[in-house]
Amino acid sequence: MAIQEKKRSEIEDIYKWDLTPIYKNEEEFLKEYEEMKKEIKKIEVYNNHLLDNAETLYKALELDSDISRKMEKLYTYAHLNYDSETNNTRYDVNHQKMENLYQKYCELSSYFVPQLLKADIELINKFKEECPKLERFKMELDDIFRYKDHTLSEVETKLLSKYGNILGQSSEIYNKLTDTDMKFGIIKDSEGNEVEMTESNYSVYLQDRDRKVRKDAFDLMYKTYKNFINTIACTYKNFCELQKVEAEVKNFNSSLEESLFHDSVDVSIYENLINSVNDGLDPLYRYYKVKKEILNLEEFHLYDNYVDLIELEETDYTFEQAKELVIKALSVLGDDYITDLKKAFDEKWIDIYPNVSKRGGAYSGGCYDTNPYVLLNYQGKLDDVSTLAHELGHSMHSYYSKKANSYEEADYKIFVAEVASTVNELLLCKYIINNSKNREEKLNVLNRMLDLFKGTLYRQTMFAEFEKKAHEMCENDEILTSENLCSMYYDLNKKYFGDDVVVDEQIKYEWARIPHFYYNFYVYKYATGISAACYIVNNILSGDKLALENYKKFLSLGGSMKPVDELKVAGVDMNDKEVVNSAIKMFDETLDDFVKVYKKI
Repeated sequence: MAIQEKKRSEIEDIYKWDLTPIYKNEEEFLKEYEEMKKEIKKIEVYNNHLLDNAETLYKALELDSDISRKMEKLYTYAHLNYDSETNNTRYDVNHQKMENLYQKYCELSSYFVPQLLKADIELINKFKEECPKLERFKMELDDIFRYKDHTLSEVETKLLSKYGNILGQSSEIYNKLTDTDMKFGIIKDSEGNEVEMTESNYSVYLQDRDRKVRKDAFDLMYKTYKNFINTIACTYKNFCELQKVEAEVKNFNSSLEESLFHDSVDVSIYENLINSVNDGLDPLYRYYKVKKEILNLEEFHLYDNYVDLIELEETDYTFEQAKELVIKALSVLGDDYITDLKKAFDEKWIDIYPNVSKRGGAYSGGCYDTNPYVLLNYQGKLDDVSTLAHELGHSMHSYYSKKANSYEEADYKIFVAEVASTVNELLLCKYIINNSKNREEKLNVLNRMLDLFKGTLYRQTMFAEFEKKAHEMCENDEILTSENLCSMYYDLNKKYFGDDVVVDEQIKYEWARIPHFYYNFYVYKYATGISAACYIVNNILSGDKLALENYKKFLSLGGSMKPVDELKVAGVDMNDKEVVNSAIKMFDETLDDFVKVYKKI
């Protein structure tokens, strides 16, 4: 059910998120924005006085926290509006205003960390004894001093902050190009209708039962990216070079090490993921053989990768059906969880359908003083139902973290961000498999579960490997060109798909349409996330009440502990290599189940 994109104004309000709890209207937003332009200057009072005494340090940290909290609220309102309609000039202006305000505050407060690090930790501990209120900022102070060997001088920090907006241009240019300026042209659907293809509806055509439609969509997508490949390669090269320079000046061995340091994650976890998945590719190769056989294809091409193996009599889900299905599937998490989950629907946290110039994809976003909003581009497929469950997993994690923690400790690290969302996806699949009496539906969901592992464990690890190789090339002073980036990506596809799949040449351009490559080593967390989620789901569905209790504790931890230690609360030790291997095993077992059900008469 491909939904023709409408203008934002043509979509009923009941299907849009309600941002009025943040600000009643734009006028109220602009009023607070003007007030913040004055308030941020107050931080200058503490320049060169941070360490005067314990009370002064507390007041400076308190002011910084208060300003940051208000700024996040302003920014959330601006960016949610902008993402809902990127061609709206007013939203674009407000978004840029907040980008600039953040930049200005970074400049004004750039002295903060360097001046703190002039002190020894013993002085800070002495201040804590003299002013017990400083305990409020324990995590922040501990984290600052953890960075002591990687922090620039005050002059260098101020200089770097002045270039902040410029240094972030690679991602912004890429997003503007791909979200707003790039047009993919017209495609004919299976009924012969001419429809404009977009990033939002591309996945629908790639899953079409008509092989010509999905081949045409595949060709059209990468023909367009090919036309822009040199510009995108140049943009990505600049991004990698900036990460390299920043890592060097901050005394990290690599940009990977710097990125993982933020989450207190050792590089070995990243490398173990890639090595473990590389050692576990045989189940993936077997999966493609099974798919080729069932689809009765002489050759299995990459544009055949996303088509469903088994069709349901009714393959489309209204949003109301999706809502009820997700609620039932997640009921195993308890009545209290479901009561809180329903707020997402009742209080309109969710922006449901695509519209012209709406940001593609899906995410959960917000801040301490807002609802954890969800952006969707709902198209009515099972994948969209799963995306709803996934993003609500993020939102509920944020909801419980904010509810249980102060502003200073509410934000959980990115490393654990994909765990709750993937738990929800797995629970949805398991629920349908266990409750459906329809053989074809069960096969379809088993196939969806296989796709989840294929896309989250294997595909994201391939992305992680590409990202690691690209940054290593840059750090070894190799020039990143469109040719070598495309060649490297094509070779990775050959490795991950195996000899029985025709790896079409056009796939070499796919790396150029992955926005997460500008998030600086983010994608591997999807793979570690599904590995951790496998442990958690198995324990919960086994009826282990302690496992459920521990998982809920995990959801409420926010940023109060190191992320690796937070997972230990949920019963998962990411230092154990068997975590990734268990996910590979679950994939293999799911494939066995699929084949058994498929062959059963």
